[in-house]
Amino acid sequence: MALVEPPIAVTPEQEELAGLDALAQAESAGRRSGQGSFGAVWSATWPKLVAVVVVLVLWQVVAWSGWRPWYVLPGPAPVLRRLLEDLSTAATWHAVATTMRRALLGFSLAVVIGLALGVAVSRSEVLRRGIGSLLTGVQTMPSIAWFPLALILFQFSEGAIFFVVVIGGAPSVANGVISGIDHVPPLLIRAGRTLGAQGWSLLRLVILPAALPAIVGGLKQGWAFAWRSLLAGELIVILGSRPSLGARLELMRQSADSVGLIATMLLLLCIGVAVDAAGFGPLERHLRRRRGLEVS
Repeated sequence: MALVEPPIAVTPEQEELAGLDALAQAESAGRRSGQGSFGAVWSATWPKLVAVVVVLVLWQVVAWSGWRPWYVLPGPAPVLRRLLEDLSTAATWHAVATTMRRALLGFSLAVVIGLALGVAVSRSEVLRRGIGSLLTGVQTMPSIAWFPLALILFQFSEGAIFFVVVIGGAPSVANGVISGIDHVPPLLIRAGRTLGAQGWSLLRLVILPAALPAIVGGLKQGWAFAWRSLLAGELIVILGSRPSLGARLELMRQSADSVGLIATMLLLLCIGVAVDAAGFGPLERHLRRRRGLEVS
């Protein structure tokens, strides 16, 4: 004779939550079925296009106002033409390659140092008391303030640039790790210990995954600091054998080439947008989906 399990009692609150979950899933399925791939791309693209058009219109209005002569502040048309011309030359791509190589290498070093420092400070009360506030102080220092020391230590070389990039990015990464670990719910840590996680396994399997949103935020901020420090370094440390975007900016400033200067600035802006769109943006959306904060 088969045993029949008694039905599980469901409270009104559980029924309400289940109904809300089902409603959210139905709405998500309806959006996916009623919106094709073209519609999804267009819905994500048109706000950006509107923002670009507004900026170009305002830029053109300022140029028409005569606030500065056209050869000092040109309108968007000649700048965009110059940008397209520059993108068709090998010299521009060599400069982009040099700058991006420095950015990736310097930021990678900053990430390694920042992650190790952040984990060490968050797990040691002595280190937290000793250098916790120092990290924030270093993070708030302008990157240009480090260059006199960098030039004394490394002379006019790539070492000086890397030094400032690492100093600019590592504290932000470390502070992101510290903040993320500090805000891990104690309940998760107790649950991990109950299941047998201790020491390194607790950190790797419970604490760091729970702290990932803050860590990614620290990485994003660290990249911003490292990128700004890099361009400041390339403006100061110009190595003739290795052309870079920063060196192009300085050369155009010296030759009073406003059109080329603004075109290069737009190229830098495009690189920054591309890094966020292709790197940090998808990573943040993935984390939100994993935590149920965004419907895929």
